[in-house]
Amino acid sequence: MSPAVRPCRRARREAAAIREAVRAAPRRTVVTESVLAGLVLLCSLAPVPLIPPAHPVAVALLGVWAALLVPARRMYPALTVLGCVPVIAGNNVWAMVVVPCVVWSAVRRITPVRRAWGVIGASSAGAVLMSIAAQSLSGLPTMPYLVAGAGVAALFILLPALSGVMMGRRRPLTGLLRERNAYLEQTRFLIDEAARMEERARIAAEMHDLLGHRIGLISVHAGALQLAAERQAPPLASQAELLHTTAGTAMDELRGILGVLRHQSGEDSGERGTREDLSALVADSRNAGADAELHWNATGPTDADARTRQAVHRVTREGLTNALKHASGAPVRVTFQDEGDTVVVAVVNDAPPVPCSPGDGNRSGLVGLQERISLLGGALHAGPRPEGGFVLSARIPVRPDAPPVYATSPGPVSGGAGSRPPLSTEVLTWPRLLGGGCAALLVLLPTIGGTIALLIMAVLH
Repeated sequence: MSPAVRPCRRARREAAAIREAVRAAPRRTVVTESVLAGLVLLCSLAPVPLIPPAHPVAVALLGVWAALLVPARRMYPALTVLGCVPVIAGNNVWAMVVVPCVVWSAVRRITPVRRAWGVIGASSAGAVLMSIAAQSLSGLPTMPYLVAGAGVAALFILLPALSGVMMGRRRPLTGLLRERNAYLEQTRFLIDEAARMEERARIAAEMHDLLGHRIGLISVHAGALQLAAERQAPPLASQAELLHTTAGTAMDELRGILGVLRHQSGEDSGERGTREDLSALVADSRNAGADAELHWNATGPTDADARTRQAVHRVTREGLTNALKHASGAPVRVTFQDEGDTVVVAVVNDAPPVPCSPGDGNRSGLVGLQERISLLGGALHAGPRPEGGFVLSARIPVRPDAPPVYATSPGPVSGGAGSRPPLSTEVLTWPRLLGGGCAALLVLLPTIGGTIALLIMAVLH
């Protein structure tokens, strides 16, 4: 391969890489860089018709070159800093104003710091040498001119680069501080979760030892009562069978609750919230002596989340249980309404034919339902009706939002948030980060003052 072909191929590869980078970049970034480059080009060339320079072509080329440096600082920061040398040595003052901003932004992206300082030194020396070379075309440069060239290089390259280096070192410290905070937050989350799991396991064990034993005894005695009733009192056999079946159902529900407490969510609790499921609940209430009926207002099968279906089952069961307990003999209507994004289930009972004395309930069932429905993003209403009776209704989203999970830091960090132990607090402190940012801004004050003075001189000239 000839020496002349290699640069051409390398240039084509670089051009292809630039096109791919532009396509992969977010649209907002592309638009922002395009607008900034356009503004730089406009500011560099707009004063040319008002103040005609001695070399308009060179001034126009420097303006275009300064505009190209704006997007180049992202992919080629080191070359961008070196590319600012011609703008510093040129005679386009308006393009020279852009150089501190470009240098400041480009140096922040150069790693490691040793390489950044090498680029800064080469760029500063190049700016002084090119200024001397430009002055040599009209004669030997004088000492004041050399001092002015060195001062311009220091103001427009050295100081912005120093501020950029400080801000560049501040960025990883900020990222590490964010990672450390994420690590500590995740550790606290895991500790709290472990404590909750331990407490839930303890509660599940207590419920299993106490309630499980009692309900088991009730089921055994109910079975014996059923056998005795079938032989000695056949009219009471159905009621004894219902008592035995209810005790078995209570035992199954207790196992389901214990599975939830132990996070055994893979077990099927049988609470599907379907039409057949609600019909079975209504049928059980009828067998217990209630005048219950189901109104299913849905055109087809409801593709609801499992949590929503379970909540529908719990609301229906709680409403029917309360109606049997506090309004015995009153008609009960269970209504299911599918509204697309939400489902509405209501259990309404009329006033009982014979006023019942207030029960000894503590509303714990309604409180539990309220918490369950609230976690799903729904609303629960429970209260007396104006015409008498009681209503229990719930509006539940078909697809509830996922439960909140631990969120790591928004910025990408090496190895993922929380993957490494936190660094020492002596290194990662907000006062240190804020102090570094303030020092970086103070370094830019001479550059800002020199830029303003240069613009004033250009306008007056």
